[in-house]
Amino acid sequence: MSVNTIKPNVVWNLDASHSSIQFKVRHLMISTVTGTFSSYRARVTSEGDNLSKVQVQFEADVASVTTGLADRDKHLLSEDFFHAEKYPHILFEGVDVTRRSERSYIMHGLLNIRGVSLPVDLDVAVNGIAKDPYGNTKAGLTLRTRINRKDFGLNFHVLNEAGDLLVGDEVRIEAEVQLARQSPA
Repeated sequence: MSVNTIKPNVVWNLDASHSSIQFKVRHLMISTVTGTFSSYRARVTSEGDNLSKVQVQFEADVASVTTGLADRDKHLLSEDFFHAEKYPHILFEGVDVTRRSERSYIMHGLLNIRGVSLPVDLDVAVNGIAKDPYGNTKAGLTLRTRINRKDFGLNFHVLNEAGDLLVGDEVRIEAEVQLARQSPA
């Protein structure tokens, strides 16, 4: 008699109250501006509690962008950058995972900004899985990547008086994510 060792799929939802999504970009090529999105969702489906075998769907609401300066945030929503009226969401779909070590992975996926979908690799650190005081299973992850904003149609190009870019092309994306285990799918 054989024992079935296939684990059922598990659904994990993003716990936004314990997560943050940030981007960082050079300004005047002498400092870095940090922005965040305050409204986003993610759904992760894994094979049991094995976070190395997952499917990921992530969506951020572009209108929720904030950098701490209202005029800059308004400019980011304009056609110069996100064009939020026409493209209200940033999407990411994780399609494959490569294991580097026990807690380090590369997630391969498609990032969609302004209707442009391009392959992106995320460095993923699995910080652990634990139960909260209420008995809920949570997983903590740190994710990082770098993209060129112009690849996604964010083509704002202004030079300062020294001839340097006002806004750098490279954007660093960093996320601290807590997932809440829901149930078998």
